[in-house]
Order: sequence, then structure tokens, then C-alpha cells
Amino acid sequence: MKEAEPELEKLERSGYRPVVAFARHGEGERAAYNLGRLKVRWLGEGDGAAPTGMITFAEARLESGFIAPQFHLAVIPDHKLFRRRRETVQRERRRGVLRSFADLRTGDIVVHEDHGIARFAGFDTKTVAGVTRDYLYLEYAGSDRVFVPVDQLAKISRFVGAGGGEPTLSKLGGSRWERMKARARRAAQELAGELLNLYAERKRREGHAFPADSDWQREFEDAFPYNETPDQRDAIELVKADMESARPMDRLICGDVGYGKTEVALRAAFKSAQDGKQVMLLAPTTILAQQHYGTFTERLKDYPVTIEHVSRFRSAADQREAVKRFSAGAVDILIGTHRLLSRDVRPRDLGLLIVDEEQRFGVKQKELLRQLKLRVDVISMSATPIPRTLQMSLAGVRDISVIETPPEGRRPIKTYVGEYDEELVKQALEREHARDGQAFFMHNRVETIDETAERLRALCPAMRFEVAHGQLDERTLEERMLRFLRGDVDVLVCTSIIESGIDIPHANTLIVEQAEMFGLAQLYQIRGRVGRSRERAYAYLLYPSSAALTQEAAQRLSALSDYTELGAGFKIAMRDLEIRGAGNLLGDEQSGHVAALGFELYMQMLDEAVAASVDGAADDDDWEPVRLDVNVDAYVPADYIPYEQAKIDVHRRIAAAREVADLVLLREELEDRFGDPPEPLLNLIALQQARIKLGQAGARAVTFRGGRLAVTPVELDSVRAKRVREEIPGALYESGKSQLSVRVPDDPVKRFPAVVHAADVLLAVSREAAEVAA
Repeated sequence: MKEAEPELEKLERSGYRPVVAFARHGEGERAAYNLGRLKVRWLGEGDGAAPTGMITFAEARLESGFIAPQFHLAVIPDHKLFRRRRETVQRERRRGVLRSFADLRTGDIVVHEDHGIARFAGFDTKTVAGVTRDYLYLEYAGSDRVFVPVDQLAKISRFVGAGGGEPTLSKLGGSRWERMKARARRAAQELAGELLNLYAERKRREGHAFPADSDWQREFEDAFPYNETPDQRDAIELVKADMESARPMDRLICGDVGYGKTEVALRAAFKSAQDGKQVMLLAPTTILAQQHYGTFTERLKDYPVTIEHVSRFRSAADQREAVKRFSAGAVDILIGTHRLLSRDVRPRDLGLLIVDEEQRFGVKQKELLRQLKLRVDVISMSATPIPRTLQMSLAGVRDISVIETPPEGRRPIKTYVGEYDEELVKQALEREHARDGQAFFMHNRVETIDETAERLRALCPAMRFEVAHGQLDERTLEERMLRFLRGDVDVLVCTSIIESGIDIPHANTLIVEQAEMFGLAQLYQIRGRVGRSRERAYAYLLYPSSAALTQEAAQRLSALSDYTELGAGFKIAMRDLEIRGAGNLLGDEQSGHVAALGFELYMQMLDEAVAASVDGAADDDDWEPVRLDVNVDAYVPADYIPYEQAKIDVHRRIAAAREVADLVLLREELEDRFGDPPEPLLNLIALQQARIKLGQAGARAVTFRGGRLAVTPVELDSVRAKRVREEIPGALYESGKSQLSVRVPDDPVKRFPAVVHAADVLLAVSREAAEVAA
């Protein structure tokens, strides 16, 4: 809430009376409680304008606010102030997700933008010319070695090639790497042209522009029984903005199982149905389709929305009747499996298509979906999108929203990967039974699943077992699943039929037999069947023997044990991309460049080429912290953070920080985990803060000459130049060169505080100038 205070204070200083409108009184009360310096009064309490430092709240539903200069009045809806959606969220997401994926580990193959492909051998703390710093130790071809300063960490990314194999390390010296980059850059520019043609094709096609939210829409959203997470709120707002645009929407919602993707789809479906447009929801399995039907029916029961479903749980006659009513326009929302892609399913006026777990559909189904996408709005949902889908989204061909924030009370799943051990299985099942919970035992062969169930009954005779698989007839399968759902069964021995969507909060132990046979994304989905409540969940991914494991299967299982934290679905998809290779983006001709440079560096080139083609030049708003080096010890002492992985993570977060607030939060986290940070680490953080502040002030270059610090370019009028001279004695400003120079001590210990002070003053003055201009 406190991020809203400067906005409100700025309006007050400009002579406006701010009034914040809340849909419900309780929401306003919560906001008032969380505001710090500002006091609140409700409209009608007291006469006249609110005193300085006091803000007026009002109870009213507003979609957008207004400013009335003649009355010195500014009325703002709460969601614009407290939950503002950044217009740049899409671009930031696309650039940020890859960087968050690049968690370096010793031994990883990496790409340095300037030097090429190397093996990361860890961090090395070195003292050079009396200054101690941390360096990344990179091994190149032969005996070539490079020690890279940690402030260049942003230039390094993990290598993801076109296939799953390991690449050849680069040789230092020569022009081969630069020639490869130049060829790839030209290819990226050509591909950017193709992408822009795709954009143009989508823009040329006229879709349906839905109206702004109605009172019913807001009432329906207010009835949501949980608090939306910030990521979920962003996804909802972006989907609604897409629907209100005339261009057909094609958005991928990537979020972990149970993170609220269905609620995003529900709100979009309600918006479509209100405008008289029909909705189709396509799910990969009968069970998931049934569950969606139950969820939609429950949430929409108080509204005049007709919902139907078609799946093998219903008779052929019932399915034909549902399809007939949908074609006649008597059904608003139709939910089903592949059956919805049959020729007899002809919507009367389709407005929205929702595809759940798109990666589970085959080539033929995707071709049918592609034809639909050109005409209607489409939402695709996935916890772990396949590499191809991820490529298209990251390349910008499709829009992407990532829901990474876990719901309140969610806990990570404890994951064990190892050889099959009957005693371990027995202990796991008995422990879950002792806390009155349920378990899944997954055996993915129908021929032997009954024998497996008998073996488990002999192992745990006090427990109730049931078998479920896709070859059972519809009625039997439905009865067995309902018994498990009611709690009449302790352990469900099943195939991968449970992979998608099934939500049983009391089931919190999962055992997967022959886990090496499954794909990474599939295993992640299966693991998501547990851990959907506040109880601690356990997953056991077991294989017959280490000798039987292929290298790729070992990598997949290792990735599952590595990524156990909440919201890891996107990282799992990126790891899948790494193991299987990026393949080609829009044709085989691109895969050679991806193999040569790595997926991430090629994507960066592509992003820059698209931005340059659209804007005519690179995007100036994507500023980077300036290069700044002060002779002061700045490193992470080994006795403070002894773990290599934690040390790498701290360096990555410092180098990737683009806001001072990120570094403040990091320092607080370090204090909490490791105690008071030592001086070299504080210097490392302060150095990055100074870089960020100088960059935000507009500077691009910082140099030291003859005992002076020179900063360029800096634009100051006479008033602000005088202010800088007052706050920094000895400062000189040359307007012709747009350069500010400041005298700094020769002693490195005294020089560092002087540089930090200059950055603080320069940022404060530039922000003041920007506010006046606004």
C-alpha cells in the first residue's frame, strides 16, 4: 500500500484534492490501515477540503477515474492506485523470465556475450592491485581461462542449444565468435521481419471488441472467495484488456497447478457470455472436463448463464442434445474433451476459446485450433508449456502471462528421487494413513496394475485400495473416482489418468513407480496432484535401478528434485527446453544459430531486432546500470556465505537489480539468513546502488581522471546546476558537453562514499526535474 503514498502526496503538492473510490467499505478500511504517513477520512466526514496530509476515501464502483482542474479534484479508483498494472508488464516478463531461469551451477555450460561458450568453474575471490573482488571463473577450449568481474554477470547466460547435446567450447582470440554473432544477428533481423508480418496479419483480422466490465462482472469477481495474488490480478487485467481490443487475443497463461489459472478463464468466460458470445472450454481428459464443469456450474449458479458438457461420462444421446443446443445458441458455455473438435460441433456465435493444458493435444487438434484462433479470442493454460509453445511466447508471436506467486498457505512438496524400495513405500503409505490422509500410487501399465494393487494390499493390509485407469468403462471409473473423492478409499492405484486437473485436497502423498519413463513436464504435472492444501505433501519418484537410467532420464529426475519450491512450473518448462533443446523457432534455418550462440543470446538479439524494426531504433527506456568501478573491496566473503550456490544467487540478484528497492530487500533477507553483512558485501551492494542511481539519472558513462569523477550525459538547467554545486562542493557542470565532474579523494576508502553521495544528489535532482516537467 505504501507505494501509493508518493502518488497521493504529489497530487496534493500540485494543488489537487485526491479522492480514492473503493467498491466496498471494508477494502477502504484495509487500505487506510496500511497507509503510513497519510491519514484518511471518508466522504461526508467533516466539511470542506481535507487538511494537508489527509486523503478522502469514497465508497463507489469506478472503472476509471478523472481529473477536474477547475475544481482541483482528482478521483481515482482503488485498483488504479493500489494494484496498478504496468503497461510494460508484457515486455518485462518476456525479458525477465529467461534471466530468472538462469540459475548458474558449477560445471554448467554458459555463454558470455563477448567471449563465447565456456564452462562455469565457480567463483574465485582475487586481490588485484590491492583491491579484493569476486570473479567468475570460466574455462574455454584448451587451456584458455577467463576471470570475469561479477558486475558482468548480466552478460552471462546458461547455454540452451538446438538439441540436447553438449556444445563445443569457444577458443579465445580471433574473430570466429564475432562472425557467428554477426551472422546470427542478420538472421534475427530477417526473422524479426517475419514476426512483424505475423503481428500485422493478426492486427488485420478483425475480432470482436468486448465492452468494459459491467456491474455484474464486478459483482461476480467480488464473490471470489480468495484473495487474488498480484500475478493472478495482472493476468486477469491483461486478458480483459485483450478481450476489449478489436484484435483477436492469443494469450498463454503459464502458472503452477492450483495457482488460479481457472479463475482467470472463468472471468473471461463470464465476460464473453454477458456480451452474448459463446464459450468453448477444451480439456485433455474426461476427469478434468468433469471438474471444470463442476467449478463453472458452482461459480455461475447465481447468473443466467447456461453451461453444458460433453465427455464419455455422458451418454451419446445426451452429448448429441448438448451439441444441438449449443449450435442453436441455447448454451452459453460448452465444456468438453477432444469431442468439441468434431465436425458436428458448430457454435452459433463463438467469442472465446479456452484450451486447458494445450501441450496434451496432438498435431491434428492443434491445426483445428489454429484455424479457430484467427477468428476468436483464445486463452491457453499450462503449468509447463512444451518448448515449442514457450519459444513462440518468448519470441512474442503469442502473448504470455506468468502466475508465479503461490496462493496463501501453500507449502512446497517434499520430493524424494531414488531406487524403488518396498519398505520406503510401506512407510510413506502408513505415515499418510496415520494423519488421516490419502495417497496416489502410480503404476502406468494397465496389464499389471491389478497385480500391483494386490501386492500393495499385502504390504499394508489395514488400508483400503482402489484401481483406476483409462480402459475402465465410464460408469466404473466415475464411481471409483467419486469413492476416492469422498474419502472411502485410502490409496488410489492409478495410471497417468490423474495427470491433469484432478483436485483432491486430502491426497498429500504421491508414489510414482518407474518415474524414469515419464517426461519432465508430465512428472511435474503428476506431482502437482498433491500439495493442494495447507498440509505438507510428499512425492516419491522411484526408478528400478541406477544402472537402468539413461542420462536424459537422470537429468529429468534431477530437475524435479532441484525445483521443489513453489511456482517452479515455469523453471521446469525452461529446464525441459534446455534438456530437449530449443529446436527451431519458425524454421530449420534458425536452429543453426540457436546451436551456435545458445537460445537465450539468440532470443535477446531477436528481441532487439523486433524493437528496432518497430521503433526504428533500440528502446532507450531499457536502461542498464552504468559501468562504475571504484577501488574498494567488494565481494561475498566465504566465511559469511559458505555455500557456493547461495553465493552465486546473491551475485546474480545484485547484478540483475534494476531498482534500489530490490537491493534493500536483498540486504534485509541476508541479515535475516546469515546475520549482519560484512563491509565487503555492503560495498558490493552500495556499488550497484550507485550504478542504478546514476543510470536512472540519465548517465551512460562514468570515468575517473585527475582526481575527478566525470558523469555523462547529464542535463541540468542553471537552477539545478547551482543546487548540485551547493550539495557537492567543488562540482563543475559543462552544459556544452552535458558533463558533471566532481572532485573525489585519492584514498579509495574516502573516494567510495563521495561517489555514492554524488549518485544520490544527481538522482534526486533529476527526479525533481522530471516531476516539474510532468
